[in-house]
Amino acid sequence: MLTSYIKNAMAAAHYELMEDGRYFGSIPKCKGLWAEADSLDECRSILQATLEDWILLGLQLGHRLPVLGGVSLNRKKFPHAQAR
Repeated sequence: MLTSYIKNAMAAAHYELMEDGRYFGSIPKCKGLWAEADSLDECRSILQATLEDWILLGLQLGHRLPVLGGVSLNRKKFPHAQAR
């Protein structure tokens, strides 16, 4: 499931060549997640490593992560049993 989530996130990544010749990459649904590097391949690599850290931190802190490509890493909430 985690591999599918990362694959879907990376498929949604957006890259731009900036005026200074460096590459900027982001995943629009993943707030605050971005990378910058001298080459597109390096930018992709850094973006994926940053994504992995972003996921782990988000899960640890209990953040709600975006659903990507139909894959959710969020815990499902189960209703509490009612007292009888």
